[in-house]
This record gives sequence, C-alpha cells and structure tokens, in this order.
Amino acid sequence: MSSLNGTQARVLPVWQGRVRMRVLSKGAGPNLVFFHGPWGLHWTPFLDALAQHFTVHAPEHPGTSPGANDDIYNLDGLWDLILCYEELLEQLGLEGAALVGHSFGAMVACEVAAAYPRRAGRLALIDPIGLWRDDAPVTNWMMLNAQDLPGHVFRDPASAAARAMFAEPQDEEARVAAQVGLTWAMGSTGKFIWPIPDKGLKKRIHRVKAPTLLIWGAEDRLVPPVYAEDFMRQIAGARVETVKDAGHAPHLEQPAVVAELVRSFLRA
Repeated sequence: MSSLNGTQARVLPVWQGRVRMRVLSKGAGPNLVFFHGPWGLHWTPFLDALAQHFTVHAPEHPGTSPGANDDIYNLDGLWDLILCYEELLEQLGLEGAALVGHSFGAMVACEVAAAYPRRAGRLALIDPIGLWRDDAPVTNWMMLNAQDLPGHVFRDPASAAARAMFAEPQDEEARVAAQVGLTWAMGSTGKFIWPIPDKGLKKRIHRVKAPTLLIWGAEDRLVPPVYAEDFMRQIAGARVETVKDAGHAPHLEQPAVVAELVRSFLRA
C-alpha cells in the first residue's frame, strides 16, 4: 500500500488483457474506470479527488508506463486495444461503470461505450481527440518539436503540472524530446499507435447511449474545442463544460475543478 495525497492506493499486477491495473480508493464507492491520455498514467490530485467518492480502476495502455507490457507491437490497431479492455472489464466483473478518459484515453472510453454499451453507465470525456474530421484544425503531433509540445498541451508550459507530466529524464528539454520521439517512433509502425486517426469510431459513435459529459480546456491548442460539436451532434444529450485557464490537460492543470465536474455529473 502506498499513500497518495492521503488516499490509499493498491497497485495490482494484473496482466489480464495485457495491461496492468491499478485501483485507487479511499473506501467503498461506485466503480469508475479511468483511461489515461497519450503520455502515460499520472497519479494526480484529480484521481485522488475522484477516489474520495469512487473506486477508481486505472488500466495502463500497453507500452506507455514503466513496468507495463512494452510489447506494443502485439496489438494490431486500436480495435485490438478495445478487445483487450473488454476482456479486462469482463474478468474484473465491471458493468455499468463510469468511464472517464482523457485525450486518446477518451477516445478509448468512447469506443468501449459504443461497442459494449453494458460496460458504460456514464461517460466523461476530457479533451477527447475527436472524430477525425478532415477539416478540423487539430495539431499534427508528428510535426511538433520538443519546444512546441508543452505550449500545446498546457496553458502554462512552465507550470507544475507540465513539469510533473514530463518527469523523466531530469533535463527539461530531454523530457519533452523523449515524449515526442516516442510518439513519432510508435506512429511510424502503423500498428497500435496514438494518435493515428481511426475513423471507425464515426460509424459506431451513434451506439453510445450513456449520458455523456464533455470537458474541454478553454485554451487547448492540440485538440481545439471545435471538436465538441462533433460529439454533441452524434451523442444524444451530450453536454459540454469548458474549463478556464487550461489547455489539453485540464485535469492536471485544474484538478479540483475537473474532479468536481466529473463527480457532480456521475452522481447526478
């Protein structure tokens, strides 16, 4: 057991479905599954706040976290990852759970809700990557250099949240360069990679029946808020909450605000 901001966290080496699962909870509470974004899983005040009210299950995408399965090339695409998580949720007996995701993880959560509706009770998507509209001004991640990436992800690239996300290596420029290099290297394989567009979601998103909340950083330069229009048109009853003073990672920059938005929505 390890203490994270006063909350007890159990780290479970669960390799079912080729992922490692962590469970964070202060006590008994409804099940919540958190799918992290493309830079790995970060224990933050955001997850800690959710753990005050929910039992947070946090799977790690293969190849994105130290100690997780690095053999990402066993996955042939995003759909293979969705099947992987369906197997995991089945083995853990999770049905009707709240699904929460950030960025690429939000797309994963949306795919799970579309393909396996019984898994999702409610859906909270934090700055989801989008539905891959050809005309949407999404930033080309492959064209970003080490100096530009933090300015797209965070409102303040020098903030504590930015420094925490790029934790290794110690040299600040090397941290970001390493993340850009990893993204580029994974993208070049053409296999399971974020953020390669998977337009298959366009054909499935109408199957999402769970109440859906979209949370967007007002100053997101990586995935502009224009994407919210896609989801609002195609997911019945979806609504949007905009977080001020936040970029593409509002749950890291404004954790208390985002946690309260998610908590209020899931408890409604």
